[in-house]
Amino acid sequence: MKDKLFGDKVFYAKLWRLTLPIALQSLMLAAVAAGDAVMLGSIAQNSMAAVSLATQVQFVQNMMIGAVTGAGSILGAQYWGKGDRQTIRKLFALTLRLVGFVSLAFFLACEFCPELLMKAFTHDPELIAIGAGYLRIAGVSYLITGLSQCCLTILKVTDRVPASAWISSTAVVLNIAFNALFIYGLFGLPAMDANGAALATVIARCVELALCVLTLRKKGSVTPDWRSLLRTDAFLTRSFRKCAMPLLGASMFWGVGFTSYTAIMGHMGADAAAANSVAAVVRDLVCCANMGVGTAGGIMVGNELGAGNLERGKLYGIRLMKLSYLIGFASTAIVLAVTPAVVSFMKLTDTAHDYLIQMMVIMSVYMIGRCVNTVTINGVFDAGGDTMFDLYSLAVVMWGLAIPLALLGAFVFHWPVAAVYACTCLDEVGKIPWVMAHFRKYKWVKDLTKERA
Repeated sequence: MKDKLFGDKVFYAKLWRLTLPIALQSLMLAAVAAGDAVMLGSIAQNSMAAVSLATQVQFVQNMMIGAVTGAGSILGAQYWGKGDRQTIRKLFALTLRLVGFVSLAFFLACEFCPELLMKAFTHDPELIAIGAGYLRIAGVSYLITGLSQCCLTILKVTDRVPASAWISSTAVVLNIAFNALFIYGLFGLPAMDANGAALATVIARCVELALCVLTLRKKGSVTPDWRSLLRTDAFLTRSFRKCAMPLLGASMFWGVGFTSYTAIMGHMGADAAAANSVAAVVRDLVCCANMGVGTAGGIMVGNELGAGNLERGKLYGIRLMKLSYLIGFASTAIVLAVTPAVVSFMKLTDTAHDYLIQMMVIMSVYMIGRCVNTVTINGVFDAGGDTMFDLYSLAVVMWGLAIPLALLGAFVFHWPVAAVYACTCLDEVGKIPWVMAHFRKYKWVKDLTKERA
């Protein structure tokens, strides 16, 4: 089948139809972090830095939930392409059961030992106190988030992407609105600073879950097979485990690794932590496009593979890989273009401003690797159940290279902040040659539903 990178109207029509709402959803979610940074940064640098560090707890939780919903998305896309609704209902129930355990564990940790969690990221007493107060309130939202993410995942893989995006976007708008209301103390309410951001998050997550439930009650929606909450489908559980365990390992490697980066920067001082917080917000906002393409592309490739159209699925994967480079270079240009505006807008110390400029320049190069790897690994490879590669690559490049270098630079050799930050960006750029070599083996061209049939 001849490849037409820009000539297949059917391919691009479906890709953009899926990508736009998913990218919007990612943008809106990133906007919450941006809103927190801007609103808290306008009040006090330490409040912004403390909340940025505290939310790393949810970041780790999201990595675990992401492994479960990721496996659900991989199998769900293929079974939807096959037209097997009953298996998707069982899959829905299985994901709900698993994320329920994860969410409960994080909720209890935030309620009973928030100071201990904060000490993993910083030794500054003021940041620990602010962050612990935030976690005690925000922990309630951690109990709800996993359930709503399961619902949104099923909506995406069953051709309800616009509904999923609308629900997330509504919750985000409410989150930002309540942020302003509680952080600044508008309309006569007391100003709650960081605790206000936590309360806003709880309200938004409750609304999000309620909207998910209402949407799934509509005619034609795929609902959970409630009997499967307690029963086990042996084949489905085995298939789920094959996808989920490497995803969980990769998610934990990546999540704990990224959290380690934040902790390393946090231990280099309040100025470094604040600059890193702002850079992280910019990174997440710019990454929305490649996350949208990666998720949408994964659904498209999975649909074709599950329907038995292996050659078309392979062709779609090749196109997506090529597009990821274009998105990466565009993201580099965007980061460099917005750097002056970001630096001038944020209220930081002179030292933190200097750190931020250096971090933004380094991050612009990092974006190329981030875009290529997100689309290729998390989109194309995962669509065919080739989930083990991500685990291997993270173990070698992140944990074997980037984290040790960052630790040595920060605590042994006492390198400048920019040099340590550059070490935390090595993993994505360093993986590109390895990713391309694995891509050409085409192990990801696989119909995961074939054995069940």
